[in-house]
Amino acid sequence: MHVFVTGASGWIGSAVVDELLAAGHEVTGMARSDASAAKLAAKGAKVRRGDLDDLDGIRAGSEAAEAVIHLANKHDWADQAATNAAERAAVQTIGDTLSGSGRAFLLASGVAMLVQGRPATEDDPNPFHGPDAPRGGSENLALEFADRGVRPVSLRFAPTVHGDRDHGFIAIIGEVAHRAGVSAYPGDGTNEWSAVHISDAARLVVLGLEKAPAGARLHAVAETVPTRTIAEALGRAYDLPVASVDPAKAAEHFGWIGGFFGADLRATSTATRELLGWTPTGPTLIEDIDAGAYSPR
Repeated sequence: MHVFVTGASGWIGSAVVDELLAAGHEVTGMARSDASAAKLAAKGAKVRRGDLDDLDGIRAGSEAAEAVIHLANKHDWADQAATNAAERAAVQTIGDTLSGSGRAFLLASGVAMLVQGRPATEDDPNPFHGPDAPRGGSENLALEFADRGVRPVSLRFAPTVHGDRDHGFIAIIGEVAHRAGVSAYPGDGTNEWSAVHISDAARLVVLGLEKAPAGARLHAVAETVPTRTIAEALGRAYDLPVASVDPAKAAEHFGWIGGFFGADLRATSTATRELLGWTPTGPTLIEDIDAGAYSPR
């Protein structure tokens, strides 16, 4: 199958491209820079130069492919409005392009903030609708294309997709600990984060492409880990003391990520495992931290 991948050179995208190629699929990846383009070409993927604002390029890449996997996102925490607008415009463009074709359209979403007080499941609808919602309401927008002859599939990733060279949330929390001289956690640290190893996440994406029906919501979640346990592991990695931070001062200590680290971001993946026959086999988050994946470089 010829698959067009946005965000093909990113953290998750790079692993997904590798998994697609290993499974025998043909890949065209969108690349913003010469360096990203060269890395994709070296893997044996075709390259389409462009970025998330290049809607003509996204349209052309989608038209030429048999399936689209949309993983790109600006992740500009200082300008969420622009990030959300770009995400919604890209999803609208892909959906419109694929309408009536029956082709697959997989897009990145997340398990964070879906529900409160219990683990989120695949049956939980995304509460975010409309262009002003987080991620521009892109998951619900994409799933609406099931009524327009598209096979949309939501890829709800855990808040940490971990592994060596990850520069996401755990790496940021580690950097905060390094600067502050203490590996901290908000409150009593019993709130939990969902996590999945990058290799398991990439394998789930390819299984979703090959097996998931229209409208499926897939949870890339292998485990949930208390934030105190995460802080203790980062303390070992950075050789720092571990301490609690008053939740009221979490934003002051952690910055923008404090709101996430203080939240309970639990989710299950029982339905996903049953649907796809997916079983996570990669290292756990704590095993990765202890093995040096997030140690100071």
